[in-house]
Amino acid sequence: MCRAKAMRWADVLAYTISGLSRHKGRSFLMVLAMAIGISAVIVLTAVGEGARRFVVGEFVSLGTNMVFVVPGRSETAGFTPAIFGGEMPRDLTIRDAMALGRHPAVLRVAPVNVGEASISWQGRSREVSIIGTTRELLAIRHWRLSKGNLLQEGDPEQATPVCIIGAKIRREIFRGASCLGKVVRIGDRRARVIGVLAPEGRSIGIDVEELVLVPVAFAQQLFNTGSLFRIVVEVRDPGAISRVKTFIEDTIRGRHQGELDVTVVTQDAVIATFDKIMKALTLGVGGVAGISLGVAGILIMNVMLLAVSQRTHEIGLLKALGADRIKIITLVLAESGFLALVGTLTGLVTGWIGLWMIWKIFPALPAAAPWWAVAGSLFTGVATGLLFGWLPARRAARLDPVLALTRR
Repeated sequence: MCRAKAMRWADVLAYTISGLSRHKGRSFLMVLAMAIGISAVIVLTAVGEGARRFVVGEFVSLGTNMVFVVPGRSETAGFTPAIFGGEMPRDLTIRDAMALGRHPAVLRVAPVNVGEASISWQGRSREVSIIGTTRELLAIRHWRLSKGNLLQEGDPEQATPVCIIGAKIRREIFRGASCLGKVVRIGDRRARVIGVLAPEGRSIGIDVEELVLVPVAFAQQLFNTGSLFRIVVEVRDPGAISRVKTFIEDTIRGRHQGELDVTVVTQDAVIATFDKIMKALTLGVGGVAGISLGVAGILIMNVMLLAVSQRTHEIGLLKALGADRIKIITLVLAESGFLALVGTLTGLVTGWIGLWMIWKIFPALPAAAPWWAVAGSLFTGVATGLLFGWLPARRAARLDPVLALTRR
């Protein structure tokens, strides 16, 4: 009995392969359509997942004990009564940053100003990104020097005209000449080069090799501003982050006449936000790629309808020999399901080949197809073939055997 059952399934497989082999071009196109859809889902979700891991990894590489203080409230709407009263949020100042370092759980505090300006020496110049800060930022960001000295300790409100330049700037501006001690022009001011940053690559969108660091007060003079871009606070213990955040809010409120006109963001909140955004992006991209599976399913349905009409005589003969409605449906669904399975497996293979090429071209991107994308693609691919094969199978099962044998 078991052998007979096995033979029946063997007959179904033989019938399916026989039907597909007679129309190799048509079968190839259906497999190709399904394979393209599956490989698109695999590759695009892998790229999205890789981007998520890269962004989150960049923030984690800074450490996990960071708090950022940004001027202005994120909840502030476009209309407030302060508009008519002439009140504006107070500037976030260097003294505010100094006050935040008084908590025992705070390890380092770095005031930050950013901008762009030209740097020149002996007729050679280029535009560079300028960061005004203190030496604490180098320790917070884990930046090292290849030569020279750090920014000076002492009063951060002292605008000492010195700078630390990136390795690429040193190559392009000085071209092999000694740079330490040389005076360069930054914007409309002069500064003495005291150090060169070690090449660290890119870090959260910042190319360290094309960066110039100057004292924060010097940057404020250079950019004609009294406000900071933000304050970066490093906490000694992750368990103390909530206490430090409360301390920062209380300190700023006390210094700004009772107004909390800054936004205090912890690093884990930033990481969680980016993680959610990138996950949503990955799902969206996967959904767009999944549309191609629907297109492949429609192609399978139309081709199977054509196949049923072309094999009307065979179906009529099977029904005349005693094949019931279930067996006819099984034969047709076996054909569409077999095509979908082959296309799905082909898509998985080509998808992994595409991932391998991405790893070779972009080694810094940790692209990896999430398990749910692989499992979902396998299930959806086969299910699509069966789902869109149901209409042709039902049509074949309803054929009248006499009319089918006469090809009517």
